[in-house]
Amino acid sequence: MPDMLVNLLRLPALAPVLSELRGAGVVARRAQPWELSEVRRFVAAHFSEGWADEMSVGFSRQPVSVFVASREGHLAGFAAYECTRRNFFGPMGVVEDERGRGVGRALLLACLWGMREMGYVYAVIGGVGPVRFYERAVGAIVIAGSSPGIYADPLRRADGESQT
Repeated sequence: MPDMLVNLLRLPALAPVLSELRGAGVVARRAQPWELSEVRRFVAAHFSEGWADEMSVGFSRQPVSVFVASREGHLAGFAAYECTRRNFFGPMGVVEDERGRGVGRALLLACLWGMREMGYVYAVIGGVGPVRFYERAVGAIVIAGSSPGIYADPLRRADGESQT
């Protein structure tokens, strides 16, 4: 999966996206430090332990670099930045029932605006699956030759066997 690059100076406004989502009954906001365990369990249960580990790093940042979305008090999605590497967005996940409703786009924009506020002009979206989503949502472009990038597993040999 390739990495993508996004120009943070050309981001759509965040406030109208969050307002529209709130009108549809979903709240997207920055996670609080004391929510680490709950968010980690959610990510592990709905996505993967690897993503839960990766996302957990965002809770050690100040401010926390993890955003969550919830409907009626139940988590619906998450997104994080500066977890795997500096200036990297991801991971991000939205539960199936909420996909296609703007939750992912709102979480993505919230994180990218957080990165812009840190002073970044461009951001890397690492190991992208849904390329078209990122192209449409924020005008991201694929970085040529970026696959597998940092997500290649150095603990595995080419034949898939562990080196440990």
